[in-house]
Amino acid sequence: MPNHLFSHSNNRAVTLSLAAIRLVAQNFGTSYALEGLGKQGRGGNIHNALRILDLVPTKHRYDENEVPSHHRLINDCMYDILGVESKRNVLRKFKEDFVNSSSNQPRPKGCNAVSSNISVFNPPRTRFTKEDMLMQIVELHRRGSINSDASILASALSSCADRKTLIGGAQLQALLVKVGYHSSIIVGSSLISFYSRCGQLENAHRVFQGMTIKNTVSWTALISGYAQDNQVEPCLHLFALMRQSVCKPNDVTFATIFSVCTNHAFFALGKSVQGLQMKMGFDSYVHVSNALISMYAKCGSIGEARAIFESISCKDLVSWNSMIFGYSQHGLAEHCLDLLEEMEGHIMPDAISFLGVLSSCRHACLVTEGWRCFREMIEHGIKPQLDHYSCMVDLLGRAGLLDEAWDMIQTMSMPPNGVIWGSLLASCRVHGSVSIGIQAAEHRLKLEPGCAATHVQLANLYASIGCWSDVARVRKVMKERGLKTNIGCSWIEVSNKVYTFTAENRSKSQVNDVLEILDCLQSHMDHKYDILIDGLEDDSQHLKLSLNIV
Repeated sequence: MPNHLFSHSNNRAVTLSLAAIRLVAQNFGTSYALEGLGKQGRGGNIHNALRILDLVPTKHRYDENEVPSHHRLINDCMYDILGVESKRNVLRKFKEDFVNSSSNQPRPKGCNAVSSNISVFNPPRTRFTKEDMLMQIVELHRRGSINSDASILASALSSCADRKTLIGGAQLQALLVKVGYHSSIIVGSSLISFYSRCGQLENAHRVFQGMTIKNTVSWTALISGYAQDNQVEPCLHLFALMRQSVCKPNDVTFATIFSVCTNHAFFALGKSVQGLQMKMGFDSYVHVSNALISMYAKCGSIGEARAIFESISCKDLVSWNSMIFGYSQHGLAEHCLDLLEEMEGHIMPDAISFLGVLSSCRHACLVTEGWRCFREMIEHGIKPQLDHYSCMVDLLGRAGLLDEAWDMIQTMSMPPNGVIWGSLLASCRVHGSVSIGIQAAEHRLKLEPGCAATHVQLANLYASIGCWSDVARVRKVMKERGLKTNIGCSWIEVSNKVYTFTAENRSKSQVNDVLEILDCLQSHMDHKYDILIDGLEDDSQHLKLSLNIV
């Protein structure tokens, strides 16, 4: 292709190059589907595509307004070249041809130091091999095509975050520092998200502090990182600092804060944040309302959750599922069944929808309704998963139908896990079925030999029939292995502060104060009861004397 075709204008150059590359890329992609195509045919097409890419003017040769065109050109070219699913051996061969093609220059010395476990692009229309995408980044960087485009490297960081590839992301950060884009907003936000999702919150916070200019995305990325790591105080502290800055929270920020309030039952804080969210006009966002439904349901205000649910004009699948699980958590099985029936008239239920209904039927011991829901799920073409089987086994076990529960486990389409055996074991202990209970305990201990709860349940099962020697044997095994059950925990919110109490833990002064007050109240009640009894006895004696009853 002669070079004078690209000499008239930069816009014309980009347009013609894009068309030419797409044409070559389409032929190259189609060649994957043809059998018998030799190595030379594939190599020739990729050579042509890269030759055309050389003709595209670099960024410094045209205005900044035309930068998106150049970015789109590279993206579209690589989408079409690599965006066809094919056999793994063909892709591997393409990777080798791609790296070694387009020039006779030796391979860069640092190429083999980059991790091959990341991807650059993730178009929704296909999925391709991640290592091929990394080789694309390496090759384009070697050719000097992406030195001045930070958004491409930011996309690569997002792919590293998806796969939690820490080494590859760190090496990409070094590349960003080299090309001078490490302090930009888009790159900084991508780095924060990458380190947060990889569990490196200190590095994420360090990147955040090093950014000269921060935007809402940067703040939200760091807040989400602390929220996902269950670090409540830094998360809320950052949210307070964000409100004091020039950056304002967006819908993602509010959804993140609502999820923190849900997980830790911060009811008062959640209502306060909801007021701010409504004031800023984010109450019409569906995903924010979905987070509110979960928060109110978890904090015990199922009526408020229902009001938020009814206020959503265009409910999505998450809205229905959040409300179903809210009812399930409150033991309102009939409401779950009615909501599922109502849901089927608007949107198709999924596996999570049926899981919420089955969970509510389990707690309410609605066997008939549970079976009907389970069969209806299969009729909808949804394959039951371990969680669905666990609900059904627990439902049948609670109802005393241990044989049916055992038969369901034997006919499952997948091996049962420890939760299913544990549910059956707990039901056997309640209903006194020693034989099935021992089998369930043995199966669970094979899967989870370090589960202290299973040993305790097995010991209690032996104790219920008076087999004290077996009880001693199980207790001895627990002692030898150092197994201890998890301590029970409860909490209460007083004056916008959450107080946590654990069983058998007297170390906190608040617990001792509470126990002293309870002892005082108990003594006061006992004293009142004694006075009441004495008074009744005196009245009875006076009544007998007045009636002359001996």
